[in-house]
Amino acid sequence: MKLRHALAAAALCAAPLAVTPARATAQSVTEHVATGDKEHLTNPAAALKHYEAALAASPRDYAALWKASVAAVDAGEADQDAGRRKELYKQGETYARTAVEVNPRDAEGHFALARALGRTAQTLGSRDRVKYASEVRNQALEALKLNPRHAGALHVMGVWNAEVMRLNGMSRFMAKNFLGGQVFGSASWKNATQYMEQAVQAEPNRLIHRIDLAEIYADVGDKAKAREQVDFILKAPVTEVNDARHKRQAEELSRRVK
Repeated sequence: MKLRHALAAAALCAAPLAVTPARATAQSVTEHVATGDKEHLTNPAAALKHYEAALAASPRDYAALWKASVAAVDAGEADQDAGRRKELYKQGETYARTAVEVNPRDAEGHFALARALGRTAQTLGSRDRVKYASEVRNQALEALKLNPRHAGALHVMGVWNAEVMRLNGMSRFMAKNFLGGQVFGSASWKNATQYMEQAVQAEPNRLIHRIDLAEIYADVGDKAKAREQVDFILKAPVTEVNDARHKRQAEELSRRVK
């Protein structure tokens, strides 16, 4: 300890503005994460680069890991190339798994993993998609156990229930009884509606929650409530990279719920 302090003192005397390498690395990680946070809503691909720069300096930094996962999935959603989109979703899954390993007692890592798994599942065939279903649900529920008001996890559970209910009866039966998808029996339109309504309550200005809630209302035949969500979306400003797509979805849905 004395030697370390002596070296630090010598460095300060020789160059008053210098910092130790450990301090410089910490600052670099913090700065990259902060810059990624600023970029994320409008340019998730750029944000991902900053989070990855932070991870290059500190590979097990929890905040950089779960934020890199979320940014990768957001960038994938905005990417028109199917191959690149699949690759980004897989990257998101990898970052999130490490985040959960680093800090299993925080909701963000579990949410990021549930979301990345859900997006990866959408790129697979029905048999493989069923295999992902249980883990998506488990990770989202774990996030909600740690933070019951987590809007993202509420959203994942709303979509999970809705997607299961959108399967035709035979597909649901096959998944439940022959493909290991027993958890499918817990899905319902009531759950889908309640989870998504809670997501909207938690983050009322995020269009992604409202468009999926509108779709659920339309599926259960509540056109009036679907129109309320559609009207909100069409009047709302674009603040996130995928909001323009959500507005196009709302325009299409408006014709179904007239």
